[in-house]
Order: sequence, then structure tokens, then C-alpha cells
Amino acid sequence: MREINWQHQANANADFVAVADFTFYDHILDLQVATGAIPTRFGFDSQNLTLDQYFQLARGNKTQFAIEMTKWFDTNYHYLVPEFHKDTQFKANPAHYVQQIREAKALGHNVKPTIVGPLTFLWLGKEKGAAFNRFDLLNKLVPVYVDILNALSSEGVEYIQIDEPALTLDLPAEWVAAYKEVYATFAAQVNAKLLLATYFGSVSEHADLLKALPIAGLHIDLVRAPEQLSAFADYDKILSVGVIDGRNIWRANLNQVLDVVEPLKAKLGERLWIAPSCSLLHTPYDLAVEIQLQANKPELYQWLAFTLQKIQELRVIKTALEQGREAVQAELDASQAAADARKNSREIHRTCVAERLANLPKNAVQRKSPFAERIKLQNAWLNLPLLPTTNIGSFPQTTEIRHARAAFKKGDLSLADYEAAMKKKLNSWCVSKKNWIWTC
Repeated sequence: MREINWQHQANANADFVAVADFTFYDHILDLQVATGAIPTRFGFDSQNLTLDQYFQLARGNKTQFAIEMTKWFDTNYHYLVPEFHKDTQFKANPAHYVQQIREAKALGHNVKPTIVGPLTFLWLGKEKGAAFNRFDLLNKLVPVYVDILNALSSEGVEYIQIDEPALTLDLPAEWVAAYKEVYATFAAQVNAKLLLATYFGSVSEHADLLKALPIAGLHIDLVRAPEQLSAFADYDKILSVGVIDGRNIWRANLNQVLDVVEPLKAKLGERLWIAPSCSLLHTPYDLAVEIQLQANKPELYQWLAFTLQKIQELRVIKTALEQGREAVQAELDASQAAADARKNSREIHRTCVAERLANLPKNAVQRKSPFAERIKLQNAWLNLPLLPTTNIGSFPQTTEIRHARAAFKKGDLSLADYEAAMKKKLNSWCVSKKNWIWTC
């Protein structure tokens, strides 16, 4: 699988093939293993972790519950939240990353490893046990990062990408200030050129800090925050611009992208890099397998671009920058036609809906009665206790449920019996007690 994915990038004429981003479960779990920061409650040795133990961290076992999952920034991807204690000890174990570098280089690829940076890693974790501030662990974590980065560098890589999307958040001042010291340490002690990558938002408020960091280059997300480009107009190092959306399924208007990057190319020359806005892990793999969609919704199909198609969009942009738009005119025409069709399609823009909205009376969006009256009616109808409780997601997938589902798929359980089993389980969860209630 890794070999196939690397080859797709190489076939698209990528200057670097991204490595160290493959994961069996979650890239932040991989980083917990690489830094020796797996939860101590499991009793595992992070330096000699088996694949079975790796999955126990993610799924739990008979004695320990799984590591908590939560959303990766504002995406619907979920990562495994690091558990930090006041006495957490870090220890480098870069084997997972090194293996991928060696595999890719053996295939002849020019590689660029990618790893989430130390400040983002700490920020995404949670304090456990005795009260403390996880920021205080930074001084212990940075030397371990130096060891990991040098292990990657020793494999003959020129550039290492360090992802710091936490910079797009409203970080406390001490966290922002720490970037200067951390990356000064890296510059002094790491034998590789470092590219700091940001995404999911603007980092223009940190422009002065980022431009002063002793790094080889910077990546910014021009899909989510195109306005931030002006803040880096005078940047004198490599500027990687994320111009293909790594978070959605839509085809890009490549002419519009070129309108942005062609002036940058004229100004920056070889210092301009083009890239997706962020990792493509958020997009489906290949539009070509959507055979039914292509047959039944050909217009919609032409508007879409999944991972492999987005890689090809980057190839078209690169070729246009190097050889001129005429070298890829057919691809640009197809992109423009799809963009125009989507812009004007009745599947999206319906005159009747626009007219109905325009003719809505002013009181259509106003309540018919004040809150004081509504709350009385709601209380009488619902008859809920003072603090009603409801589920905020899926109910747990128990062994009983899995067995019932497997039996139904095999034909050993009828649809009626399967539904009855599910309803029985739902009823067992929807229970009422004296002072609280589950509402389903």
C-alpha cells in the first residue's frame, strides 16, 4: 500500500514523496510511541511495542480502557489524545518513521518525512494525575525530538516537514513565545533543513515570529485563509502554498489557482513550492471507483476530485508554472468547464427557492410566542427532570451487538430477530432513574 501511494506521487512529478505519514491507526498515536509517551497505565514498553499492543492502546483491553479520541482541530478526523503526567519521561523511538524512509528510498524516491511538531503535540494532549501544566514538559520533550529528527536526517533526507497547526489557534502567549526557542534548538542541533507547516487557518498574526525562525521554509494554507498571503509577501525563504483543498471532495478551478501562484512564481522562483492545503487523509482515495455515481450522476461526478485526482491537479499546476498554461490547456479547459457547470447548475442553484426566500414575510423568522410561554408548554409536554441527559454520539459496539450483526450478515439471524435484538439493547440503555434520565 505504501509503495502504491508513493508511486502515485512520483507519477504526478512530485519533487518529494511524503513519507512517515503512513499509520496503522493514527499518526498521533504513532508519535506517542516515537516519543515514549504511551500511557503508563497499560504497562507496555514503548521501545519494544508489538503491533497487538499498539492496537490495544487504540481499542483498549480487558484491564485498560482505550486512549480517548477527539476531533483533529475542526475536522471530522479523530486522533488519540496523549496522556501526560507530571513525571512523564520521553524517549526517542523513530523506528516507524525510519522504516518508511528506507522503503521509499530503496524504490528510488526523493523523500520528505513529515512529523507533527512538539508544541502541537503537547497542546493536543491532556494532563492526567496530579495537577500540573503540560507546557512544563516541553524542555524534556525537545531533546527527544532532536534525536528523532537526527535519526531521520541520518537516512539521507534533505528536508523534514514539521507540522505545527496549533499556530492557527488562540494559543497562550508562553506557547507562542516558545516557538522561537524550540526552533532555535532544532537549527543548532538537527542536521536537516526544516519546513514548518501550518494549516486549517491563518497564521498572519504570527507572521513576524515565523519569518524570523531559523528554518528553511514555511507552509501556509491558502485555501482556508487566502488573505494571509500578504503577510508573507516579503518572506525570503521557501514558501510552500497550500492551494489544493485537502479537506473536501471538490475539484479545483485550476485557472483561479494559477492566477494566484503565477505572480508568486515570478517573484519567488525556485523558492515557491505548491502543495495541498493539508494532508489528504481527509479525502476519499480515488474517484475512478465511483462507477455508479459516474453512470447515474455524470454532472456531479465531473465536479469531484478525490486524493488521486488532487495529486493530478497539483501536477497540472506545476507543469503550467514550468512550461506555461498552453502545455496543459486541455486539463485547464476541463477544470474550467466543471467549475462553470457547478456554478450554474440547477442542482445547486434553484430559482424557485431563491424566490421563496426573497418573498418571506418579515415575521417568518420570529417566534410566535415569548420564551416564558414556550417553556411552560415544553415542560408540560416533555415532562423532563431538571437535568435531562442524552447521548452525544453512537452507543457502544458491544460484543453482543457484534455477534448479532455477524449472524445477520451470515443469514443465521432474520431481519426481524436482528431488529428485535437492536431494540432490546436500545431499551436497556434508555433507562430512567429517580434523579436523571437517558433520552433516546
